[in-house]
Amino acid sequence: MCECNLVHKLNMKLNNLALVVVLAGTILGNGIIRGCDCKIVQFIFGDSLSDVGNNKRLNRSLAQASLPWYGIDFGNGLPNGRFTNGRTVADIIGDNTGLPRPPAFLDPSLTPEIILENGANYASGGGGILNETGQYFVSSNIQRFSLYKQIELFQGTRELIEAKIGNSAAQKFFQEARYVVALGSNDFINNYLMPVYSDSWTYNDDTFMDYLIGTLRDQLKLLHGLGARELMVFGLGPMGCIPLQRVLTTSGNCREKANKLALSFNKATSKVVDELGQQLPGVKYVFGDAYDVVYDVISNPMKYGFQNADSPCCSFWNIRPALTCVPASKLCKDRSKYVFWDEYHPTDSANELIANELIKKFGFTRVDQTIHNNNAPSPAPASVSDLAPVPSPQ
Repeated sequence: MCECNLVHKLNMKLNNLALVVVLAGTILGNGIIRGCDCKIVQFIFGDSLSDVGNNKRLNRSLAQASLPWYGIDFGNGLPNGRFTNGRTVADIIGDNTGLPRPPAFLDPSLTPEIILENGANYASGGGGILNETGQYFVSSNIQRFSLYKQIELFQGTRELIEAKIGNSAAQKFFQEARYVVALGSNDFINNYLMPVYSDSWTYNDDTFMDYLIGTLRDQLKLLHGLGARELMVFGLGPMGCIPLQRVLTTSGNCREKANKLALSFNKATSKVVDELGQQLPGVKYVFGDAYDVVYDVISNPMKYGFQNADSPCCSFWNIRPALTCVPASKLCKDRSKYVFWDEYHPTDSANELIANELIKKFGFTRVDQTIHNNNAPSPAPASVSDLAPVPSPQ
């Protein structure tokens, strides 16, 4: 699929949503529906840690979670686009605070009514804060959504909702919504730390961080201009300790350079979020930092009920790195005892621990919804189930 074809596909997606708005107004005989007794929903911007199916519909992207055994502990056990065996951190935080799970923006069933009920998720595996991040990893410049592209798609979503319920009601809807921004690791792992990218030799650690954080600041201000008033920016975990980074070292230990960059990113991002919280009117911006707890889980897994924190549960026998989980992969005996699902991503159990830590740390409370969402996907089972056939354990 060439870039022009995918751009056309995205334009058709927005045009089809707009057509639904026009047809609904025609049938009702009153043009657009003024006003809205709207729910509080989420809009999520991120990478593979938050993707719920966008990359599943990017045909040439190598960052895919569309094959077994992804999703084995979620709903019917079939792949759903999440890069884990169960739920994402955003899923779990939303569930515990009474927010509906937003569907993927590229979900073909998405309509303005669904957006008003559930929000939308623009996260894309391989995407980063920078436009150039992931362009080689995903093989084509258009085969992932950078944060700028995600914001552009969100702007189109806002225009559709304005056309449906009117500017005043839309402004209220978007300002009451919750926003999550969770990117940054790919800008290091699939950009700055890879010599094939020009950023790796154009910048040093300090100048690259300035470039990255300056870009993120501009993007957060764009989101504010589009209505984001309650927003959480997730920090990075110890990305030097993911299985992929460990297996690339001779010792099998964490890559300290990557971890130091993550800590520097978190410090700089926290400062930006605090500054914007003071400068921008009417906002509640929060920086979600779980680095310490994740590092402690990886360093002392048994303390948290895990048995393995350095290798993936889903691996291609003894071949490392396996990069992705495939039907021919072997699964660990007990998925709840592994911190990592594949070479990059945590398991449902680890995501639950991270989410609960953030909920406790920031004192999140349940949103008072007048209409409850009864169509949210099933949460991951508490223990290993037989929802899908399981390959022989290793």
